[in-house]
Amino acid sequence: MSSASSSTAGAVVVTGAAKGIGEATALHLDAKGFRVFAGVRTEADAAALRERGSDRLVPMLLEVTDEADIARAVETVKQSGPFERLALVNNAAVSSPGPLEFVPVSEVRAHFEVNVLGALAVTQAFLPLIREARDRRIVNVSSVNGRLAWRYIGPYIASKHALEGLSDTLRMELHRWGIRVSVIQPGAIDTPMFETSRERGRRIISPERVARVIHRALTARRPRIRYVVGWDAHLALLLTHLLPYRVLDWIMLRTH
Repeated sequence: MSSASSSTAGAVVVTGAAKGIGEATALHLDAKGFRVFAGVRTEADAAALRERGSDRLVPMLLEVTDEADIARAVETVKQSGPFERLALVNNAAVSSPGPLEFVPVSEVRAHFEVNVLGALAVTQAFLPLIREARDRRIVNVSSVNGRLAWRYIGPYIASKHALEGLSDTLRMELHRWGIRVSVIQPGAIDTPMFETSRERGRRIISPERVARVIHRALTARRPRIRYVVGWDAHLALLLTHLLPYRVLDWIMLRTH
């Protein structure tokens, strides 16, 4: 067994680690003793992340829509193992605004390619390695948008709804192998993915806060199926259970 595999915290693959939640998660898990394989899209991103992490953090080029990249990433992790604990955090995502009436179908397709099919492709590729570990976990970073909708980010919302269904199915299908699947549902995030107003900026949550919740999902003895992060996400999801759809629509149309 290599020295890399001796980390008591185990190993974790994090996609979309160049910025936002992915970057915060990679650095936080690195600080907690994980061997972190951080997927980024460019050499510049890899160098920037390498400078901020310890020698346990291994940036690797990983475009989740590229089969060759995924295969190379699997080989990188395989050559560094075996690991007693191995987890995958599917975080890579894209979002662009616009009313669905005018968003090109090609743009909608691109959202699904990254946010849904990319997560599935990476999961499929890493599952043989994950099965070999004693502690096996998959964490999919969704959003409160995966449970409700509002205007002008329809492609992102639709893809996150699909990711929720994908996660639920994986959880049931992988149960027999003891592979735990958790979903993270953050509210508004302080991340470059979205442009936010100054007023809204007062109530967004930091990527670091989400990273701490992801760490909890990776280390809890009995991880939750879903982790809701942020007061706005908690409130929004509560309203979906309490209010009729027409009332919920009325509120969303006046607040977003």
